[in-house]
Amino acid sequence: MEDTSNVTYITFEGHVDVQKYRYVYFVVMLTCYVLIVCCNSTIVCLIVTRRNLHQPMYIFIAALLTNSVLCSTVIHPKLLIDFLSPQQITTFTNCVFQGGFYYIFSTSEFLLLSAMAYDRYASICKPLQYHSIMRRSTVVVLLLLAWLLPACELTVSIVLYFNVKICHFSLNGLFCNTAIYTLQCVSSTTMSVYGVVILLTICLLPFLFILFTYTRIFIISYRSTKKVRTKAVQTCLPHLLVLINLSCFITYDVIVVRMGANLPKLVSMILTFQITISHPLLNPFIYGLKMKEIAKPLKLLLFSLRSH
Repeated sequence: MEDTSNVTYITFEGHVDVQKYRYVYFVVMLTCYVLIVCCNSTIVCLIVTRRNLHQPMYIFIAALLTNSVLCSTVIHPKLLIDFLSPQQITTFTNCVFQGGFYYIFSTSEFLLLSAMAYDRYASICKPLQYHSIMRRSTVVVLLLLAWLLPACELTVSIVLYFNVKICHFSLNGLFCNTAIYTLQCVSSTTMSVYGVVILLTICLLPFLFILFTYTRIFIISYRSTKKVRTKAVQTCLPHLLVLINLSCFITYDVIVVRMGANLPKLVSMILTFQITISHPLLNPFIYGLKMKEIAKPLKLLLFSLRSH
């Protein structure tokens, strides 16, 4: 809808019985958001405060978990407001910015996982050259690229969206994602081509790089000693679990949301909650439980809190 002040409003049509269950949705989402912030932040603080964790692999993990908090903060506060509002709406400008920042942080995760894969490759396959390869300057450059490359590419996408004409004013979802594409009066070839470029450069290519890297790691580990194989499994398995989870999210976003699949509203809402809640909650549990260097101080911290 559009009012007389020329501010374009977008209505979210993906809510199910929000008027009836608004307080249930609010409490569940607020609880999940607090858990996401607390669980991720706890492990980040452990990595920052423990000197023995000031290594490239753990720095990348801290960056990944920080990224999860930032991505969740783009989505959840607005959802909480919508649950308690009589209308679930936003301005088109805010919608574009929300979608832009959401995908900046989402796609940054692929590049952070690529940096982790490169770090594990250097550690396991080239242990003698590891410290010369993964210098502090290298870590800084990889972190900057992981955030700046998606930011630059998606800023262009944001600018392009502000120049399209909007004829539709409702989104079949709970927040602004790739479904924004359906608001255009006429599908833009430029937008479609540029979307493919983004998908290739900051999703598919990093994904293929990670697969190639871990394939090399497992081949070399298989030919090495049992100690090397154990190290490879312990350090690489958590990253692969996160990659699989993230890949499922991107696949859903591209195939179901962008292609406009007509799923029942309840199913679509459940899948959206699954993505926005389970993924940022899964990361700290994977790294907190699967990596003993983090699990041990985490257990000590929880035990000390319980004793107090």
